[in-house]
Amino acid sequence: SLADLVKLAGLLLTWLAAWYLGCLFASFMPKKPITTSIANLQGIGRKPVLRAPIPKRQKCDHWSPCSPGNYAYRILSGGGKAKLAKICFEDDLDIPLYCNNLQRFLGGWGVFCLVCVLFTSYCIIDSTEHSGEMVTFIKNAPEGSLLLMVTHDDGSTRLKNDARKLIEELGSKEVWNMKFRSSWAFIAAKGFKLPDNIQKEKINHSDKNNRYGGWPAEIQIEGCIPRNLI
Repeated sequence: SLADLVKLAGLLLTWLAAWYLGCLFASFMPKKPITTSIANLQGIGRKPVLRAPIPKRQKCDHWSPCSPGNYAYRILSGGGKAKLAKICFEDDLDIPLYCNNLQRFLGGWGVFCLVCVLFTSYCIIDSTEHSGEMVTFIKNAPEGSLLLMVTHDDGSTRLKNDARKLIEELGSKEVWNMKFRSSWAFIAAKGFKLPDNIQKEKINHSDKNNRYGGWPAEIQIEGCIPRNLI
């Protein structure tokens, strides 16, 4: 009917007018706020990505720093043939075990290394072939010394009983348990007592089923020592 055609024409005119006004309105609106608003709407509900800051390196590669007024130490035994043993004290002393020509003692017997720390003086000795020299070295170390000891490959076969006894008197509980190719690390004090709560000694025996196939696996001890003890 004529009335229906008039209504349909009116609806079409109304839709065209609305579409035209919408396009006209959009042409005057800045595009950036619209884009930003859409991005904001899309981001609703997303969890923020938190990135942890890169941790600062601590002395002797500790996970957390020693508090002020403490010395940091870390003793790492050798592992397999190639992974070197290391003794670190306050980052001032960071000794791979093979330094100072100590590799000349590796002829099938390994290395037993001892470092004496006295204030800012350091000394190093190998006892693989010189157990008697190590006994003299410990006895001559001044009172107030820290003695840091570690093995690579085998440090027990040629370690004499008098040396073991002297190390036991320094507080070692494992020196008599050392076997062929045991990994061992120890820190001792001469003339004073170390705190009970620090890590002083660790031992691990060789295992043919480990990743080194019978060579000893590495172990480590680390801690913080109050400066006012020395």
